[in-house]
Amino acid sequence: MTATRRAQPLLDVPASINVITGARLNDAQTLNGAEDVTRYLSGVDAAVANGSQIAFQIRGIGAVDHQALTPTAAAIYADGVFLATNVQTSLFLYDLERIEVLKGPQGTLYGRNASSGAINFLTVRPSQDQQSYLRASYGRFDRIDLAGAVGTALTDRLSARIAGRYLSEDAALDNVQSDPAVPRGPEEAGGVRDEFGLRASLNYEFDRDAYLLLRGHYEEDNGVNATPLNDSLDLGRHEISSEGDGVQDTNNAFYGASLEGKTQAGRWSLYSLTAFEGYSQDYGFDFDGTPAPFGDPNLNANLHYDRDFSQVSEELRAQTEIGRVNLLIGAHAAWEDFSQDYLIWCGALDPETLLGTCPYVGAAGRVGRDPASPGAALSLLTHIEQTRKTAALFTYNDIDLTDRLTLTLGGRYTYEDIEGEGYGLHVFDDGVEGLNNRDGLGPAIGENQIEENRFTGNAALRYAVSDETSVYASFASGYKSGGFNGEVQNNATHWQDEGLFGAETVNAYELGFKTASETATFSAAFFYQDYNDPQARIFVDFSLPGGGRITSNSLSNLDAAVSYGIDADASWSPASGLDLAASVTWLETEIRQDSDGAGNAALFDGNPLPFAPEISGTLFARYEWRLAQQMRAALQANAKAKSAIYLDAEGLAARRQGGYATLDAAATLYLDAAGLELGLWGRNLTDRDVAVSGYGFIGYNTFRSSPRSYGISAQISF
Repeated sequence: MTATRRAQPLLDVPASINVITGARLNDAQTLNGAEDVTRYLSGVDAAVANGSQIAFQIRGIGAVDHQALTPTAAAIYADGVFLATNVQTSLFLYDLERIEVLKGPQGTLYGRNASSGAINFLTVRPSQDQQSYLRASYGRFDRIDLAGAVGTALTDRLSARIAGRYLSEDAALDNVQSDPAVPRGPEEAGGVRDEFGLRASLNYEFDRDAYLLLRGHYEEDNGVNATPLNDSLDLGRHEISSEGDGVQDTNNAFYGASLEGKTQAGRWSLYSLTAFEGYSQDYGFDFDGTPAPFGDPNLNANLHYDRDFSQVSEELRAQTEIGRVNLLIGAHAAWEDFSQDYLIWCGALDPETLLGTCPYVGAAGRVGRDPASPGAALSLLTHIEQTRKTAALFTYNDIDLTDRLTLTLGGRYTYEDIEGEGYGLHVFDDGVEGLNNRDGLGPAIGENQIEENRFTGNAALRYAVSDETSVYASFASGYKSGGFNGEVQNNATHWQDEGLFGAETVNAYELGFKTASETATFSAAFFYQDYNDPQARIFVDFSLPGGGRITSNSLSNLDAAVSYGIDADASWSPASGLDLAASVTWLETEIRQDSDGAGNAALFDGNPLPFAPEISGTLFARYEWRLAQQMRAALQANAKAKSAIYLDAEGLAARRQGGYATLDAAATLYLDAAGLELGLWGRNLTDRDVAVSGYGFIGYNTFRSSPRSYGISAQISF
């Protein structure tokens, strides 16, 4: 385990950490995306929006945010590289070695935007002795999943590895006709997957455990995003309804490279990680989730994003032991650049003029008192550009006070500078463009800057009761920076200070117990978290000039919240070939909102935080036995159950997802002499249809989970 930036047994770390490895990642089919990690964890959830944006919640902390220019409260890392926007959290996963999940704010080693925790996805690295494999799988919905990795030693010091994956799948949701006046739309509205990824790496090993590791990756998503489900429609399980005007091909590309190195300088171990990450996105979907809003098919809304992002980062660390002190000091710097065009239209789109064939239902309400044209406002376009510069100094130290008692102290000083500018406009039917000016508060164009310094840190005492058991008490603080709302800009207030959202902070207290033997492990922790200025997506209802209503939304700050509960994890191998694991989290959360003078506190005060089930738990079982000298078989199953959640902070019954349980399973036959594995697999065998996130617009729309899937697989290792 390297969650503390050094190899260390989990028993010795005074924090709640889960490490997922081995059969959980392989036998039950490779994870489709980063959100699938929650299948193996209690107390960890994920809101999945727009097909490619994942917002993680750990112990209830984390805004359910579908805009793309901010990170999530759970800091996401790929091979140690911080991924700075929530679009990148939709990692297309392949050739994984392990996943490390840290629960609770991480204000020292993982730094900014880690108010709920951190998740690090670690891929297999080249080595002198590495396994190669090729895997193929076929399943329901004409699913084709091809993956493989080939590694070799080029010299006695230099090794290389190339890994890749291709995944295609037909629409899993059924697009049905819900209005007799509107023909059934295309099947592709139910979501199509067409993705591939490639990663190459070179590792040169020096003496004294020094190395230089070069990685590069490229992934594409060329499918179709699924249409959300509008709550006004009475449909069956795994059904959506779209007329098809908003169904668009996706053209997303993700790419990056990193250079990681480690060496010794006297008594110091020195580490460097230099990285570049970027992406471009061109995609959209049927925004209103119904073929006929308000019963009128000429009032639909379709959404399109055009994004570009790049980031450059550098992290330096130095570590040594001085007497009873294990000392680590480090520095981190990053630069990020983001731009986005956000377009909403009605009917069929003319890509040259950006005009639809009918008026987008919200455009007229944003024109203002002095329209730029006497014509009808048809389309809405929002543009934003943002740059972010950050720098940090940090230290993390273990001090052995006695042979059994260890004090951990850490701190991080972070500087952050965010600059944003943009505009929001509508396009009239005569081609004239006018800036939005809803409520006559000024044209929607402007710029602003956020500059702040933060100190966060942690302290812990760990007592080793024996070589197999320890207890600890800890305090940790973390924060997630504020920023700009990157979507609809209604008027000039969008760029004024009151239009921004501020940083959120979390102070967490934890008491924990860990024990481990050759056949079993158990850990439990009680935690209490003070959540200050929680970021939350707020939905505001406003009337339209011609009648009807629409919902606008933005990221804002609530006053405060608390999150407390108990985590417990256990694993047990009671017999040869039998592995069992279980986890459970009891979680209580409550928003504490003062009145704003308009009575709005009642909307939030006392509500639970979104995506924060009171009870969540997992069960994992795997049994492997030998059929013959060169033949083995294995059965495994993984289940997760959780109680009801709310999809946003308003706590409305219509935005509540009831409790449910899912089950994944696999059966594998191993032919050792040939290095061959043959398998059967199933996902979501309980066939649950649940909301994985939602947003208010015309009514309330939810993105849906995939139905039951199953298939066969084969893998050869060499």
